Amino acid sequence: MHSVLLRSVKRLLMSLGALLLLAALLFVVGNAWVLTTTARYIDKQTLECRPADVGIVFGTSHWTRSGLRNPHFHARMRTSATLIAEQRVLHLLLSGDNRTQAYNEPRAMWRDLHRRGVPAEQLTMDFAGFSTYDTLVRARDVFQLERALLVTQSWHLPRAIFIGRSLGMDVTGCVAEDKPAAGEWRLRMREWVARVATLGDIYVWARKPYFLGPPEPIELKNAEPSLAPML
Repeated sequence: MHSVLLRSVKRLLMSLGALLLLAALLFVVGNAWVLTTTARYIDKQTLECRPADVGIVFGTSHWTRSGLRNPHFHARMRTSATLIAEQRVLHLLLSGDNRTQAYNEPRAMWRDLHRRGVPAEQLTMDFAGFSTYDTLVRARDVFQLERALLVTQSWHLPRAIFIGRSLGMDVTGCVAEDKPAAGEWRLRMREWVARVATLGDIYVWARKPYFLGPPEPIELKNAEPSLAPML
């Protein structure tokens, strides 16, 4: 009886070990796939970012939990304002979370960019960008974008570009970088997990956005003809 129980425990431990090994392998391979397939679409210098009619700016909190100015937010706003000033993009789609009246990422982005001199007619707010996936699905289906320049941090861009291109969009990325923030390692670790979850969203359970709504095409006023195709 004792030997039978011992063998059962050994089989269970071996099975668990095999599952953990498989999970670790999928984790590493999934991340490597996202990183390697998107690297050529990312530009690290703002003035070298490939032009597009519309830039999509991903929302984040204006402030950190400790009450300090969020360097990620300000890096995205500074980069986006430069892209407009240099006419590398003609319009900005500001997509973020507005799940409650007290928390409004798109409005905070709009105010910051307007203070930086970006005209209101070159800004569109998306109040239902609850996640990176939601932002890109809505950019395609609600705002009718086929191509765009994505603006966010270097560790976030691979997943954003992977999602966009998996949705059939012609997207590239422009790095919005600043000095590392306190606790940024947590964001980077979470991003590793999010990349693997994204593969499930796209290829396994065909995730739907939290809220879609009717089409609201972005109209480019006084725009030049569409800029050079992205490579």
